[in-house]
Amino acid sequence: MCLAVPLKLIEINGKDAVGEAVGLRRAVRVDFIPNPAVGDYVMVHAGFAIERLPEAQALEDLEAWEELQDALA
Repeated sequence: MCLAVPLKLIEINGKDAVGEAVGLRRAVRVDFIPNPAVGDYVMVHAGFAIERLPEAQALEDLEAWEELQDALA
């Protein structure tokens, strides 16, 4: 099973970036995202941003992640 996670890009340096969600930061490659910008929400799989997301969709997805985390706690 594959899993992609929505992250907000907070730093970009060439094709290397840092994404953040729910207080966690991860290194992300943005090779597949045309013209990535700080503040973009992207789906990240295996360390690569594979799709840009509208903010509303990303926030909805993150809310679902938090609900899942709460249910497992």
